[in-house]
This record gives sequence, C-alpha cells and structure tokens, in this order.
Amino acid sequence: MAILPIIWAPDPILKTRCKPVEVIDDAVRRLVDDMFHTMYAAPGVGLAAPQVGVATRVVVVDVAAKDAKPEPIALINPEIVWRSDETQVYEEGCLSLPELYADVERPARVKVRYLDREGATRQIEGEGLLAVCLQHEIDHIDGVLFVDRISALKRNIILKKMVKAKKLRSREHAA
Repeated sequence: MAILPIIWAPDPILKTRCKPVEVIDDAVRRLVDDMFHTMYAAPGVGLAAPQVGVATRVVVVDVAAKDAKPEPIALINPEIVWRSDETQVYEEGCLSLPELYADVERPARVKVRYLDREGATRQIEGEGLLAVCLQHEIDHIDGVLFVDRISALKRNIILKKMVKAKKLRSREHAA
C-alpha cells in the first residue's frame, strides 16, 4: 500500500464530476487500499478519489473514534438515494483544504447505495458524523467542495488562504 499525495484546493480535478467505475478489478481494489492508507496517515475520516488525482467515483470513510477499532467503508459509485428533511450543522474540514473549517448545513440522515470492493450492491444509512462524511465525500466525486456550500464571503476568505498556503508549499518543495 502507498500513501498518495493529497491534492490541495484550488485545483481543477477537485471541481470535476468523476466517471463511474465500470469494472471493479485489482487496480480499483489497490486504489481503495491506497486511499485508506492515505486517509489514515493524514489523518482523516474520509477521502475521495479526486483528492488523490483519480477522477473516478470511489470514496473511503471511517468515522470510528480514534481509540476504537477501525470501521473502514469503501464505496464505489455511491449515490444518495434518500435524505432526511431534518438538517444538522456540522463544522467540516477537508484534507484538500488543510486546517480550514466552516459550519455546513446538510440533511441529518442519508441512505447511500454503492458497490463494495467485490462488486456487490450495498446500502448504508448514516446519521451524525457518518451522514456528514458520506455527503461530503460524495460531493467530492461530483466536483463540489464543502466551501461551495457556505457563503461566498467565507468561501473567498478560505480559498485566498489556500492559494497562499499552496504558494508557500511550492516554495518549500522547490528549496
């Protein structure tokens, strides 16, 4: 397993609507394994394929508490099939927007249909952090960042900070 580089916003791949996975083969399963390895190393609770430069509909999540046994879930071609009318506000962050957070309002519960790593159709219902994480990561494969769900003023402040951070990061890597 490899730790893959995480792409920081702004980057065009993060605004791309990803293509469905046609065949779940060893390459897709390796991507899933590498994504879990990358997510845990970051550390994070979710990661979408475009965040590691792959424009396919693959998502991994694990919202287990840090001191609990891991509960990894790989979702291939996930789609939200039901959203609650009730909403919740949750402070979200993103591995592609490191150390930047904002309150985002989303449905409090969702049901998601997806394929597992063996190609079987599954469904999961999430609430609380799991609901937030599923929606956040599915947004990624639709080319949507959490900052697209907040006010333009807050979004512009966060994106300006990211541009500065990327410039600084480039200079550090060049040195």
